[in-house]
Amino acid sequence: MGFSPRVFIFLLFQVLLLSISQQAAGAQQHFYNVTRLRGRKQLSGCNLFQGRWVIDPSYPLYDSSCPFIDAEFDCIKYGRPDKQYLKYSWKPDSCALPRFDGVDFLRRWRGKRIMFVGDSLSLNMWESLSCMIQASVPNAKTTFLRKDSLSSVTFEEYGVTLLLYRTPYLVDIVRQKVGRVLTLNSIQAGSVWKDMDILIFNSWHWWTHRGSSQGWDYIQDGQALVKDMDRLDAFYKGMSTWAGWVDQNVDTTKTRVFFQGISPTHYMGKEWNSPKKNCLGELEPLSGSTYPGGAPPAATVVNKVLSSMKKPVYLLDITTLSQLRKDAHPSTYSGEHSGTDCSHWCLPGLPDTWNQLLYAALVM
Repeated sequence: MGFSPRVFIFLLFQVLLLSISQQAAGAQQHFYNVTRLRGRKQLSGCNLFQGRWVIDPSYPLYDSSCPFIDAEFDCIKYGRPDKQYLKYSWKPDSCALPRFDGVDFLRRWRGKRIMFVGDSLSLNMWESLSCMIQASVPNAKTTFLRKDSLSSVTFEEYGVTLLLYRTPYLVDIVRQKVGRVLTLNSIQAGSVWKDMDILIFNSWHWWTHRGSSQGWDYIQDGQALVKDMDRLDAFYKGMSTWAGWVDQNVDTTKTRVFFQGISPTHYMGKEWNSPKKNCLGELEPLSGSTYPGGAPPAATVVNKVLSSMKKPVYLLDITTLSQLRKDAHPSTYSGEHSGTDCSHWCLPGLPDTWNQLLYAALVM
């Protein structure tokens, strides 16, 4: 069957268009694959969070005379006799962790504001970073302010301010007639977090508290007001609200966002095959790079939430490396906690490594 010249030209044009679009799609797919593989190779080439603890005589990075350390973390002042826990550095398997340089940190972030947002583990990390920087510029003029929910350390010469906003759930506690209500879909406090240059978020520990240490009387879950619910489900819903807040309110071209990762506790020795023990009297880390007890379920929740976000959030994946440090808690050497504290960390100590990893993530 013959074609008219006009139909033949039209068909030829369609064939050419199809060929061009296929070549473009192939090039685009090739670019996507190369980009994806390059990203994967870079990640596999340097996983900062997979490694082991090694003895390092050059540690710690500062001493317990640092003026920013709270009594609850000041293990040396409150009688801890052993010092070996201060002499470990984290060694990634696949690359070298850059040594923290406080002067370089101040120069890079001159005039900037860096905020930690979360619970007492954020306090632990905030005080650690303040001490690490102060040790690098011991004669620097600093302004230290402590308030109920907002505290700050400013290194005046550089205009660098480290802030801490205390909010253990990230979502709001609202006082109503029935009492304190944990509101899973509300973040009013977020207005204070805006316009920072670096945000480091953290939450989990308070979600598990019960009895007199529980921070709320009821939970508001959508329209439902309930006395209690599965704590991991509540954490997931609260974290999802936080993720939505970040996606809507943070300009990540101007603000670097981190999530601190789940900090483990060491109350149950069965997790590291010592069923009759807790952190008290532990003098050295676990060897190797894996924790017998496995990852805490909250870490899975964090990964799930972060993977669903539109905005880039860097996970400081401190969980496993911290699980190995059963020796690094205040235990009974704390000025504020009665009993045995296997939840927080001595300063100097483990949170210094968290901040080294934060520094590495910012400069590498």
